[in-house]
Amino acid sequence: MPIIEITSLNHPGVEVFATLTEAQLRNRLEPSKGIFIAESPKVIHVALNAGYEPLALLCERKHIKGDAASLIERCGDIPIYTGERELLTSLTGYTLTRGVLCAMRRPMPKPVEEVCRNAHRIAVIDGVVDTTNIGAIFRSAAALGIDAVLLTPSSCDPLNRRAVRVSMGSVFLVPWTWLEAPISSLHEYGFRTAALALSDNSVSIDHPALKEEPRLALILGTEGDGLSHQVIAEADYVVRIPMSHEVDSLNVAAASAVAFWELRQRLL
Repeated sequence: MPIIEITSLNHPGVEVFATLTEAQLRNRLEPSKGIFIAESPKVIHVALNAGYEPLALLCERKHIKGDAASLIERCGDIPIYTGERELLTSLTGYTLTRGVLCAMRRPMPKPVEEVCRNAHRIAVIDGVVDTTNIGAIFRSAAALGIDAVLLTPSSCDPLNRRAVRVSMGSVFLVPWTWLEAPISSLHEYGFRTAALALSDNSVSIDHPALKEEPRLALILGTEGDGLSHQVIAEADYVVRIPMSHEVDSLNVAAASAVAFWELRQRLL
């Protein structure tokens, strides 16, 4: 395991942790060469347990025999870049969480059919662009029984560094992929769709018919405008969460947690 001492911000190999943008890391033109960054030992261990491939580690010197020791042992013969906290902070732009970053190989997107094959409850994220909300939705999905997550192309990348961090590694626990086709195409896989939105024909989230659906896709809209009129019109259900004190809506991440819990599959 080569341990490489960094003495300069221009050290070859560390650009993946510093100068490359999220778009460059993702590498849409050549998906097989895409990379993402996982931060903190706990999150990196979750990724490794899920089978993600590590490419390089960046950690403070003191963590080599501390918090990063078990990671270094697991990651095998990959470069391990290290240095003092001040240098690494100037390199990455912020103080490292628990002093460790890991560059990992981005997996190829899975087909929608594969992700949905054995699913009974899925979340569809439509146009949500805030990385914190994406991470929080994935964390709730993993904890509250969602079998898979689909994202429309206008949504934020779940492997964005902040989204991964906020999710506490839950993005590695729930199968997910991009949904290029219209959301209504989920009918082909046997799903009924439920759009979380306020409308005149909405039903309460505790409506018995929702819980009886064998396969249900919960559609979550963007932070500001919510779901489009077309998505709402094409949904089998429009679902509202009853509110008090004249509050009209919840943040999309909070609403997702309520919906996931209330509409989780009940095992007989």
